[in-house]
Amino acid sequence: MHPVTQDTISIPVYETERLRLRAPRMSDFEVYHAFCASDRSVGVGGPYPDRGSAFDRLSGVIGHWQLRGYGRWLVADRETDAPLGVVGLMYPEDWPEPEIAWTVFADAEGRGVAYEAAVFTRAYAYDVLGWSTVVSCSVPTNTRSQALAQRMGATFESEYTHPTIGALNVWRHLGPEAV
Repeated sequence: MHPVTQDTISIPVYETERLRLRAPRMSDFEVYHAFCASDRSVGVGGPYPDRGSAFDRLSGVIGHWQLRGYGRWLVADRETDAPLGVVGLMYPEDWPEPEIAWTVFADAEGRGVAYEAAVFTRAYAYDVLGWSTVVSCSVPTNTRSQALAQRMGATFESEYTHPTIGALNVWRHLGPEAV
């Protein structure tokens, strides 16, 4: 049996000064699973200690591109291709609006990885997708995430109560005319 046609998922690859933003690969899974199983994942509803949940979440990163036409990238070191985090645009069904989301794995913490990838993502939202606004959400206790939003020029706008994560602070980013 041969298919009449075939759908493909297209995830663009970009490079910044130090980073490669690309689709997740199976070779990224162990590092991603370690993040999901750790307390670092509390801000995204975790921990998710079992491998199946981590695999489903990583698969969801890929599937979001197919369903929405945009999504998050696996952020890798440009020279070594080592996985450093997941950053990009997301808009789950239970989210207040599209957001720039960032997750950095433990080995990449404090190196400016989230900032570099998030600034690129904001430019992508405005310059490629033509958006006029975007937010970032964080649990109130994630002071590092809030500091990054502020560093990018975002301002606290409101609180949103997510059905499973709970309270989220919504940070509004500068519009395309201001960046």
